[in-house]
Amino acid sequence: MSKATDMRVRATRLHFLPVTTRTPLKFGPETLTSVTCARAAVTVEDRAGRRATGWGETPLSVQWVWPGALPYEPRHRRLKAFCLRLAEAWSGFAGAGHPLEVGHDFQQEALPGLWRAANAAPEAAAAPMPWLAALVCCSVFDQALHDAYGTLHNRPTYATYHPDFLNRDLAAYLEPAADADVSFANRWPHEFLAPTPARRLRAWHLVGGLDPLGAGEATGPAPDDGFPFLLPDWIRTDGLKCLKVKLRGNDPTWDYHRLVRVGDIALAHDVDWLSADFNCTVTDPAYVNEILDRLRDEHPRHYGMILYVEQPFPCELERRPLDVHGVSARKPLFLDESAHDWRLVRRGRELGWTGVALKTCKTQTGALLSACWARAHGMTLMVQDLTNPMLAQIPHLLLAAHVGTIMGVETNCMQFYPAASGPEARVHPGLYRRRDGQVDLSTLGNTGFGYRVAEIERELPPPVFDSGK
Repeated sequence: MSKATDMRVRATRLHFLPVTTRTPLKFGPETLTSVTCARAAVTVEDRAGRRATGWGETPLSVQWVWPGALPYEPRHRRLKAFCLRLAEAWSGFAGAGHPLEVGHDFQQEALPGLWRAANAAPEAAAAPMPWLAALVCCSVFDQALHDAYGTLHNRPTYATYHPDFLNRDLAAYLEPAADADVSFANRWPHEFLAPTPARRLRAWHLVGGLDPLGAGEATGPAPDDGFPFLLPDWIRTDGLKCLKVKLRGNDPTWDYHRLVRVGDIALAHDVDWLSADFNCTVTDPAYVNEILDRLRDEHPRHYGMILYVEQPFPCELERRPLDVHGVSARKPLFLDESAHDWRLVRRGRELGWTGVALKTCKTQTGALLSACWARAHGMTLMVQDLTNPMLAQIPHLLLAAHVGTIMGVETNCMQFYPAASGPEARVHPGLYRRRDGQVDLSTLGNTGFGYRVAEIERELPPPVFDSGK
C-alpha cells in the first residue's frame, strides 16, 4: 500500500558545530569539556513533486555513546566520519512512505551494513564503534526526516502519527511480550501519545559528579557569565523542584554520602524529587539495594524523595542479563543506555526493569516505537537529556510533552553550555531558561517540530557534506 502523502529523501546536508562547556560534566569514569553537535538538513519530496526541508541535531557526546579506554580524539574522529557516511547513504536511500516507515527501513536495511563496514576498517580492530554510537549519528537525519514531513504537509509532525498518513500499523514493527494480553494489530502511534501535549514541563536539573554543592567544594573561580554555579543558587534562580544526581557506581560510600548531601540541600530549598543515575557502572544489584536500604533506614525523607533509579547496570542486556527485580521492588528502575530499541525494552522488562528513559538521540523513530511498546505493557516513561543545546533541545522536549513521563523532562543544556543556544533562545526563551522549575514550549511553531528556523539568526559553518551541490 502507498499514500499520496508518502515521501522520499532527495538531498542531505551535514554541519558540525563545536561547543565548549562552561563547567565539566562527568559521564561515569570520563569527563566532558567540549562536544561537537551534528546538524543535518534533509530535503524530501512527495509523490506530487512537492518538496520540504527538515532539520535534526544531536551532540556527539563521545563519553556517553562510546565509553572505553581508547583516547577521546580517535573516537570523536570516527563518529564524525560515520556521520559523513550516513549523510551520503541517506541521500541515496530509495525508501518511501511516512518518516516512521522510512526511518525504520533505513535502520533495518542500511544502518547495520554501514556500521559493520565502519568496524571492519583497520583503525577499528582494537576498539569497534558501539551500536549506540551508530544510532546517535543516525538520529540527526532521522529527526530531520520527521521534521521535513510535518513541514511538507503543513502540520506538526506529531499530528501525522495516525493512519491518515501511515501505511503500516504497529504490528509491522512490534511484537508483544509472551506473558502480555497485548496486540499491535490495527494500533497506531497516536493512540499511545497524549491527546493534548503539555506546553509546560517540570524541569530536572542534573547534579554532576564534579558539580560543587557548596562554596567550600569549588576547585576554582565560578565562571563570570551571570549564570549560577553552586547547587543552591541554581535551585533559587530557576525555581527547581527536581534534581537528578549523578553517582559513581563503584564507590558506595561516596555515592551514599552524595545522595545525603544533595538530599539535605533539596529539603532545605523545598525541592520535591530526586533521581539517582549510576551511569552503567554497577555490576551487582546488591550495590544499589544496600545504598537504597541504608538511605531508607537513616534518612527516610531522602529515600522518599527518590522518584526513580536510572540505568545502574551495564547496558549489554543480552550479554549480561542481570536479574534486577530486587532493585525495582524498592524504586522504579529505568532503562536508558540499554534501551536502544523495543526488543531490548522487552528483554529489560523480563529482567525486572519497570521504566524506559527515552532519548531522541537514539532516533525519533526508535523513541516512538519504544514508547508505544512500553506503554502497551504498562511500563513508565521518562525522557532524559544528552545535554541538548540549540535545535537538539526542541525534539527532545517535544518527545517528553507527547509521550507522558513520570515527571517532566531532564534538561541541562542551560547548565553546561548556556551561551551555545543564544540565537535559538532569542526565538524560544522558555526552552533554554528554566523558570518556576519548568520549561515553556508555547513559542514553538505549527509545522514539523516547530523550530521556526527562518527566524533563528545563526550562521552555520560550511557544510561538511551537501548532496544538493
